[in-house]
Amino acid sequence: MPIDSGSPRWQLKKLTELGELNRGRSRHRPRHAPHLYGGPYPFIQTGDVKASGGRISSYQQTYSEAGLAQSRLWPAGTLCITIAANIAETGILDFPACFPDSIVGFVADSSVCNVRFVEYLFRGIRNQIQFEASEGGTVQDNINVATLDRLRIPIPEKRVQDALAEALGALDDKIELNRRMNQTLESMARTIFRSWFVDFDPVVAKAEGRQPFGMSAEVATLFPDRFVESAIGPVPQGWPVRSIDEILELNPIRSLRKGDTAPYLEMANLPKTQARVADWEFRAFSSGMKFRNGDVLLARITPCLEHGKTAYVDFLDDDQVAWGSTEYIVLRSRAPIPPEYAYFLARSEDFRAHAITNMTGSSGRQRVPASSLAGFPIVYPPAAIAQKFGLLATSAFAQMKSNDEQSRTLAALRDTLLPKLMSGELRVRDAEKLVGAHV
Repeated sequence: MPIDSGSPRWQLKKLTELGELNRGRSRHRPRHAPHLYGGPYPFIQTGDVKASGGRISSYQQTYSEAGLAQSRLWPAGTLCITIAANIAETGILDFPACFPDSIVGFVADSSVCNVRFVEYLFRGIRNQIQFEASEGGTVQDNINVATLDRLRIPIPEKRVQDALAEALGALDDKIELNRRMNQTLESMARTIFRSWFVDFDPVVAKAEGRQPFGMSAEVATLFPDRFVESAIGPVPQGWPVRSIDEILELNPIRSLRKGDTAPYLEMANLPKTQARVADWEFRAFSSGMKFRNGDVLLARITPCLEHGKTAYVDFLDDDQVAWGSTEYIVLRSRAPIPPEYAYFLARSEDFRAHAITNMTGSSGRQRVPASSLAGFPIVYPPAAIAQKFGLLATSAFAQMKSNDEQSRTLAALRDTLLPKLMSGELRVRDAEKLVGAHV
């Protein structure tokens, strides 16, 4: 599987000439050997690699000591290459980790190879690998180590690799910084939601004669200083207990004609731990749930519900209606409750526990009916307090959206630079200037 280097100064090399190439190890799947999981060792799966953006900084599963004993702990800096499910996706480990045989590990010889440069090369040849792994135009379920060993990739001298990796890496560093900033912004908003509307911390503080922590005197005056008994226990005075359908609309009516082309959101692209959607596409509407900006999408089917798949919709034009899986429940705050309130409620532990408890159907295909959510009790906050929270959440979400838009611009620049560098159309010095103007 040779690749045209586009420059006589770049030599074609096999990965095994540049470092170690070996398959991951895992003899069992979680459902077959639960004793192997839940320990201190990160266990990377193909989905983690695909979602990494080239840098694996998080994981969903861990190995125990028994799990490690039948696997291998790969060092930080290992390039992970998927060979099953999500073929030819790549990411570099930020930490030592294990991974299964659906992932191949490449440990670069640092004297001749910059692993970040190799990862960028793989992004450029991913489509070619997938094409050559296909039969009749359909990608197979997997490739193997031999497929990767046959690759001959264009490699310049080490100093050029380092310079290119540093230039392109500056873009990725900024993208990663934006991701972490968004994570912090959402975490702060989620903490405030829980403090105000679940734990009632400002009311507790005032009842004890204290000033609520981290809150202005103006906002603090909006909260009562005592609790009263209710059907669900003590609640802030003047905050009535209501059912969820008095505060939120469940599956509100949206108009979209069959055959109309509209933004489409795959269940796979519904985020697990963050508000914002990263990827969507346009498709002709056939059948599915319809939504617009300000709506909240909750996955209602197992295991997506348990995994926390939830999103706040803010990626559409103001007049657009989008659509997606029939397994979404669409939530929308009723005025004067701000739209972000519905998102943080859907992320709250009590709400999710209620939804999971009310799932119906067979063990392999359970789902929560939207009607079962209608009885979930909510302590209805005063409009003034809800709107103060809305101002905070709206500001956080606006900054998150701006960060994501910048990251998409940076990613597009990164992905256009390498082919031009390889072809000789662009020099390293010119690429460094372009990157410097954007970061």
